Amino acid sequence: MKLKKNMNKLLLITPILFLCCTFSFAQKKTSKIQNMSALVDQQFKFASAQYKVLSKNVPEGVMPVTYNAQKDKVETSDTKWWCSGFYPGTLLYIYEYTKDPAIMIEAKSRLAILKKEKHHTGNHDLGFMMFCSFGNAYRLTGDADHKATVDTAAQSLSTRYRPIIKSIQSWDSSKNFTCPVIIDNMMNLELLCWVSANGGDKKFYEIAINHANSTLKNHFRKDYSSYHVLDYDLNTGDLLRKVNWQGASDSSAWSRGQSWGLYGFTMMYRFTKDKQYLDQAQHIAKYLIKHPNMPSDMVPYWDFNAPGIPNTYRDASAAAIMASALLELGQYSDKTLQKQYVNTAEKMIRSLASPKYRARLGENGGFLLMHNTGALPQKSEVDVPLTYADYYFLEALLRYKKWYL
Repeated sequence: MKLKKNMNKLLLITPILFLCCTFSFAQKKTSKIQNMSALVDQQFKFASAQYKVLSKNVPEGVMPVTYNAQKDKVETSDTKWWCSGFYPGTLLYIYEYTKDPAIMIEAKSRLAILKKEKHHTGNHDLGFMMFCSFGNAYRLTGDADHKATVDTAAQSLSTRYRPIIKSIQSWDSSKNFTCPVIIDNMMNLELLCWVSANGGDKKFYEIAINHANSTLKNHFRKDYSSYHVLDYDLNTGDLLRKVNWQGASDSSAWSRGQSWGLYGFTMMYRFTKDKQYLDQAQHIAKYLIKHPNMPSDMVPYWDFNAPGIPNTYRDASAAAIMASALLELGQYSDKTLQKQYVNTAEKMIRSLASPKYRARLGENGGFLLMHNTGALPQKSEVDVPLTYADYYFLEALLRYKKWYL
């Protein structure tokens, strides 16, 4: 009889406990959503105010590159610089979220000086330069002239395709390289794929496929880390050497390069639905997330094998790119992997949004993020703000809001 009473009590209590646990889980999930929603909102409000500071520090006719704290001056470039599309692209991301008309006015002003670079054939960076800027402008406005600019840029980029190596030559030949192809180039394939998918020449898509396949075959080590530069012989098509121009050594994993690879193969899966690209992206993601030298805040050191870890520079740009890529990769992965990717990206975003990495209003020359590393071996842009770090940070925020809130 006593056992029966206890069983009855248990039967009564169990549903209550289940409801309490369910309610608690729902509360935590709701709280997390509200928390991240507030974080996204705060970051874009800050970005709108901060980029108005930056715009005042950048003369007409040029683009921002970084901020020199010693001289208290924003360093600038002409529109041929590979990063020239990130400033207008970031402005467009800010406008997309805030609808601030002053931000759009500034974006249009910078797009106007950049437009002529649609004919640029001096390097592989037309995707960064023209798709991050005019691609976003077309997406937001539907202006046919912006699409025409993007179409022309794809044609210009295609001139750097070298059939003998089935790759796009990144930089011109020099005393350092014969025919260099860098991992960054994966990012510029988006321009080619998008134009082909939107009424453009189908050869652009074929070039992108060939380049991605060559990169998959030659750029990666067995552990799915990537070299930075491959150097080819254009007469024979032979691969001459594999090096890390911006990494700690030729055998190391330069952090931003790993992020470019992750993002690039995720993006190529979006356009092709070729499972080998998805598999590659997931392998790269596992390598990065599980790397023993990944810091607890998920903002990588400038190289995963850098000497002096943990007493060396971070690269917030690598984290921003990685976060944005992981959020997209989550869209194509099963629930278990998606949860891992989103949780990792969220941790990166929270770290980048914290005072450790995000500047205060009016400081940092008007840039958003601090502690980026451009090219440490060349002693260039070390521990400074960089335009592409801001761009991919805001892209990650927009993607999180669109897909996971």
